[in-house]
Amino acid sequence: MLPWLIAALIVTVDQLSKWAIRTTFLPQQSLPILPGIVHLTYARNTGAAFSLFQGHVIPLVLISVVVAGWMVWELLRRPHTNRHTPVALGLILGGAVGNLIDRLRFGYVEDFIDVRVWPVFNVADSAITIGVIWLIWGTLKNQRNRGHKHFAQF
Repeated sequence: MLPWLIAALIVTVDQLSKWAIRTTFLPQQSLPILPGIVHLTYARNTGAAFSLFQGHVIPLVLISVVVAGWMVWELLRRPHTNRHTPVALGLILGGAVGNLIDRLRFGYVEDFIDVRVWPVFNVADSAITIGVIWLIWGTLKNQRNRGHKHFAQF
């Protein structure tokens, strides 16, 4: 149940935060929160991460659908023996759905978190990134633990 709650929470927070920015800011308008460090900057991204593939909305929608479907499949397909995988999949699913909603509604993703040394991003992007890192970390940790168990058996 936890990954579904995480995904729903991510979608809700993502869409509410984008609504707040969309109804408060004009495109490209920026407000320093911590000047030079963190700004709220309303950007409309027709591409993927780092604004790659600008204007390719249909392929990006299809990729989002495939990723979301894959996460659902992974969550339903088999029980997970560790707690890392379902949490990571819930984060990735929530982020993929949050950005998919934008692409279907507007033809672009709304971004607004601007840390000045990185492209502007949003809650969904953050959830996907954290989910992928968490998934890799959990996998590496499980592999390491299995390796130690095998080593101890010799």
